[in-house]
Amino acid sequence: MTGKAAAAAAPRGEAEALAGHEGPPATRPARAPSGRNPRRRAREFAVQGLYQWLLAGHGAEDVLATLREQPDFERADRAHLDALVHGGIAEAGALDAAIARHVDRPTAQLSPVEHAVLLIGAYELTHCLDVPYRVVINEAVELAKAFGGTDGHKYVNGVLDKTAADLRAAEVSARRRSPPAR
Repeated sequence: MTGKAAAAAAPRGEAEALAGHEGPPATRPARAPSGRNPRRRAREFAVQGLYQWLLAGHGAEDVLATLREQPDFERADRAHLDALVHGGIAEAGALDAAIARHVDRPTAQLSPVEHAVLLIGAYELTHCLDVPYRVVINEAVELAKAFGGTDGHKYVNGVLDKTAADLRAAEVSARRRSPPAR
């Protein structure tokens, strides 16, 4: 799909984000700052890969093969990227079920960028218990800002905040009870 076709097919907001680019997220550079760590890069590539999967239905290995051709791929945390792409695709049904209570429409009707970001967030909340839930949400919000429509990050924040309360109830409860750090 060309950049213009992607922009025309995308929901409002996402079309605006895609309009100035030559293709979907998998073919355009990320707009994130240059000081990205390997795990952040892995998440950025995972958004691109899951976007590709959502639109074209390519398998995880095909998605990863496309991503390997991208600049700076070697700087990504490969293990985390593999887990996000393979897990996001293999567990999409369960991850969609985890966020379904907190979205305002069927997940199939979400913007593919927001859907990909939510899949990553739900996967990390479920499987990456070494990453604090607030970090998972913050990283997802940053991905939505970099790749999504104008206010997509607000939607992602709200959905993942509620999903975190379901998936990591003890951690969320403890965090909300503790006084703010000074």
